[in-house]
Amino acid sequence: MLEKEIYNQLFKQSFSKKTEVTYWNGKVKTYGEENGEPAFKIKFNTKVPIKTILDNASLALGEAYMNKDIEIEGSIQDLIYDVYNQAEGFLRNNKFKKWMPSSEKHTKDQSKNDIESHYDLGNDFYNLWLDPTLTYSCAYFKTPEDTLEQAQINKVHHILDKLFINEGDTLLDIGCGWGTLIFAAAKQYHVKATGITLSHEQYEHIQDKIKAEHLEDSVRVQLMDYRDIKEQYDHVTSVGMFEHVGSENLPEYFDVVKRALKPKGTALIHGISRQQGGAKNAWINKYIFPGGYIPGVTELVNNITDNNLQLIDLESLRRHYQKTLEHWDQNFHDVKDEVLQQKNETFYRMWDLYLQACAASFQSSNIDVVQYLLVHPNNNDFPMHRNV
Repeated sequence: MLEKEIYNQLFKQSFSKKTEVTYWNGKVKTYGEENGEPAFKIKFNTKVPIKTILDNASLALGEAYMNKDIEIEGSIQDLIYDVYNQAEGFLRNNKFKKWMPSSEKHTKDQSKNDIESHYDLGNDFYNLWLDPTLTYSCAYFKTPEDTLEQAQINKVHHILDKLFINEGDTLLDIGCGWGTLIFAAAKQYHVKATGITLSHEQYEHIQDKIKAEHLEDSVRVQLMDYRDIKEQYDHVTSVGMFEHVGSENLPEYFDVVKRALKPKGTALIHGISRQQGGAKNAWINKYIFPGGYIPGVTELVNNITDNNLQLIDLESLRRHYQKTLEHWDQNFHDVKDEVLQQKNETFYRMWDLYLQACAASFQSSNIDVVQYLLVHPNNNDFPMHRNV
């Protein structure tokens, strides 16, 4: 009885929209708005111990949804967005975040294992629901009508146009994914482009494409840790990478960027940041991104300036990532049968929750994605205005 009352109080402060909850004993309670039809229906197929919620709500409820201990009717994104907007709700109130992952070491071996666990799920898997460019990072929507593929192409050019590239320059992409940016840089900006990755699947994909398009003289890819970079380049990019290095390694990460960047070069660092400060999510760390850490904006800026780099431009693309994730999740729903054939239902529910929860997190400003344009001090060899 006490456990049920704690749940009751928890849900009272977590929903503003009308939400119908069916408890494990069959009793139904309604929270939020009193009138109209429920926006969401939550059904407990079995009791989820309240202690696990109090220890860490996102981990306990995420696991419960994956395992079908909880069923949800209605948009998961809208439901999570509603909870994020309640100051005392279980996703914002720190008393529901007691358990956090232990401090990761982020050694070279551990980083390799972490990256492989996510990005080496298989090119066949990512091909199912990413756009044809195989770009797995925030797109850039010039108009709401842009397709996902067009928006990803827009993003690549949005980054490259900020760098003030000259023909014949060299470019390094740290964490190059499946190579969309380095191929565009080589073919359309006429630079010599190098990408590095820890993912064997990505490495093999890029190698095959280099050979197929006869780009051996302008594109190369290396299977290596960012800490092993020795060469210098006119331009450095890194998209969706620093979220994997860990808070303790951010100083070294930006030292690598500084050392890899020629004195008159430009670097564009793009990644998920939090304006409220750095954070981890226990459920995402356990099931999606082992070793993941979302740095705070001020934490990143401090590491940039501590490494004697100059920040000359900063741009938030938060709403673009919300829209990107909404496209991905719709694509994911469209290929549900294929995903179930490749994986299983628990995996499908896990990834569906991940995509919708992240969309809600960007929508509510819980997380942001920011581009940081960097140069060395006393570099005045770039225009006094943005290209884009």
